[in-house]
Amino acid sequence: MVFNGARVILESNSLFYPDHCRFMPSSMRPTLKLLFTGLIAAALLAGCSLLPDKIDETRGWSAQRLYSEAKEAMNGGNYKTALEYLDKLQARYPFGRFAQQAQLDTIYIQYKDNEPDAALAAADRFIKANPRHPYVDYAYYMKGLVNFRRNNTILEQIAPSDRAKTDTATARQSYSDFAELIRKFPNSKYAEDARQRMLFLHNSLAAYEVHVADYYLRRGAYVAAVNRVKYVL
Repeated sequence: MVFNGARVILESNSLFYPDHCRFMPSSMRPTLKLLFTGLIAAALLAGCSLLPDKIDETRGWSAQRLYSEAKEAMNGGNYKTALEYLDKLQARYPFGRFAQQAQLDTIYIQYKDNEPDAALAAADRFIKANPRHPYVDYAYYMKGLVNFRRNNTILEQIAPSDRAKTDTATARQSYSDFAELIRKFPNSKYAEDARQRMLFLHNSLAAYEVHVADYYLRRGAYVAAVNRVKYVL
C-alpha cells in the first residue's frame, strides 16, 4: 500500500476548499478558511435577527388597566409583578393620578418586599416631587415605618433579640421620621399610629441607655454611667 500524504491533506480540507481552490498556494488556505468561517457566522447572526421579539402583553393597555393589574398582583403578594406593572405605568403615563398613586404603591411594595433602601428612596422622590400632594403624609409615615421595621429581618423573626441591646441608629431615625410627620401633619390619619410607635421607640431607647449605663457601672466607669442615666431622666 502506498501512503499518499498529499492526497490525505487535500481530502481533509475538502469541507473548506472547493475543487477549483484545492491547488491554490498553501499560504492562502488559512485566509480562505477564515473567510468561510466569517460568512457562516454572519449567516447565523442574520438568522437570529429574524427571530420574533418577545411579545409585551401589556402593549396598548391603558393607565387604569395597568394599575388594576398591579393592584391585583400586589394584593396577591406578587410584588415583583406588581412593581413591573407600576414601572410600565409610570413610564407610559408619567402624569395624572394613576402615576402618582403608582409612586405611593411602589413605596409600600418595596417595604413589603424587604427592600428598605429602595422604599426610602421612593418615599423621598415622592415627597420631593409632590410636596403638596393630599397623600404626601403617607410617604412621611412610610419612611418612619420602614426604619421602624428595618432590623426585623428573617434572623430576627427566627431568634428575636433584645432591641434594647442592639444598635439604635435606625430606631432614632424612625423616631425622627414619625416626629416630622406629626409636626407637619398633626391631623393626619397616620398621626396617632406614629405617636404610639414613637412612645415604643422612646421606651426602647431609654432601655438601651440603661443597659449601657449598667455596662459602664459594672466596669467602674461611674461618670459615664451617670451621664447615661441623665439622658434617660
